[in-house]
Amino acid sequence: MTLRLYDTATRSVRDFVPLVPGKASIYGCGLTVQGAPHVGHIRFGLVFDVLTRWLEYRGFEVTYCRNVTDIDDKILRKAAERDVEYWRVASRYEREATAAYTLLGCLPPTVEPRATGHIPEMIAMTAELIERGHAYPANGDVYFEVRSFPEYGALSNQKLDDMQSADDADPKNAKRDPRDFTLWKGAKPGEPYWESPWGPGRPGWHLECSAMTHKYLGEAFDIHGGGLDLIFPHHENEIAQSKSAGDEFARYWMHNAWVTTAGEKMSKSLGNSMLVEQVARRHRPVVLRYYLVSPHYRSMIEYSEEAIDEAGTAYARIEQFITRALELTGPIEPAQEVPAEFAEAMDDDLSVPQAMAVLHNTVRAGNVALAAGDKESAGQRLAETRAMLGVLGLDPFSEPWADETSGGAAADLRETVGKLVAVALEQRQAARARKDFAAADAIRAQLGAAGIQIEDTPAGPRWTLG
Repeated sequence: MTLRLYDTATRSVRDFVPLVPGKASIYGCGLTVQGAPHVGHIRFGLVFDVLTRWLEYRGFEVTYCRNVTDIDDKILRKAAERDVEYWRVASRYEREATAAYTLLGCLPPTVEPRATGHIPEMIAMTAELIERGHAYPANGDVYFEVRSFPEYGALSNQKLDDMQSADDADPKNAKRDPRDFTLWKGAKPGEPYWESPWGPGRPGWHLECSAMTHKYLGEAFDIHGGGLDLIFPHHENEIAQSKSAGDEFARYWMHNAWVTTAGEKMSKSLGNSMLVEQVARRHRPVVLRYYLVSPHYRSMIEYSEEAIDEAGTAYARIEQFITRALELTGPIEPAQEVPAEFAEAMDDDLSVPQAMAVLHNTVRAGNVALAAGDKESAGQRLAETRAMLGVLGLDPFSEPWADETSGGAAADLRETVGKLVAVALEQRQAARARKDFAAADAIRAQLGAAGIQIEDTPAGPRWTLG
């Protein structure tokens, strides 16, 4: 089956046909580093991480460019509030964004350019747009003239006459049309600036992505994406800039849905954001990843602690199968190929919910094999399970989760806990031997209260966390 992706531009699911056979080029609009990342922010990173992993599984050589917006009105406001340089704010939160991506197992992009590192490219593109008649300078600013681009509004399915004015420039009266948007902002007192042919200033938000896609991915590339909220005006403006400058630009547009809280989009401005770091203190990062990647990327996720707890229970069932299977089979590497049904689901616009169903069916079949003592079948199911988990970034024996199972401080802690549990289980077994079942049940209940679940098997008691 050919990989098919939903294209926002055509509002249809299309066969993925790359520009260059065997290669896939992706641009993802990364974070504006003006605050610590919340769960809604990080969903974008996880969606494109799964996309990258699946493309690589399908044999594509992937070039993934994910930018960092490190100069922006919000960053400048926060710096002014704290009376520090803008780059101190940007640098701090860029580190926190990188830590959040890493914490949830995202592979690093091929390149991660910063906006401030590409000012010359932005100035050159602005000059090109002026020369081609698509932009004009006014009072130190430079604006893109939206009426010069007949396709403006096609991505977001809007008509120009129905649009409100672009609220991104000062003074507004310098615009020829209130819907024109800013390419270059003239310097204001106390703000950082760069020299340009139109005077000192800094780039507008939309310009940076057009300049960086051109530099790293060329005049045309395969996939551009981000959250739904970026369709307009950000991605609409990118298309106008890049195509007006002569680029073919993106051939497919992918947009992930939001994480919501009480039906509202999670955002700092609404005060309903759950920071990744905070959530990861209450839930294992691998469980948070499982929770965020399990729904279809175009479906909204309503955040709740109960839902993450359910995700933890589901992932624990997978881990328990893997642990039990390894006890019977010994080390098993991931299969070279995932099950056909899993591949069909992933090729169908990254239908992770259907792929997860295949994964859990495989785990159930593996448990049946274990109960029957069928070592060969259990080993096959284990290999398939690890292959599927690898595609989803959830294999407990791969980075960064390997520390939890095969080394590092977490493994040392588990070993220590294991020794303590073994003592308790010996006491429980002694109580059962003398038929003091009340004492045996009390030991089991105390372990359960500590988060340690006991399973009695023909081979003896087995314990698991959670």
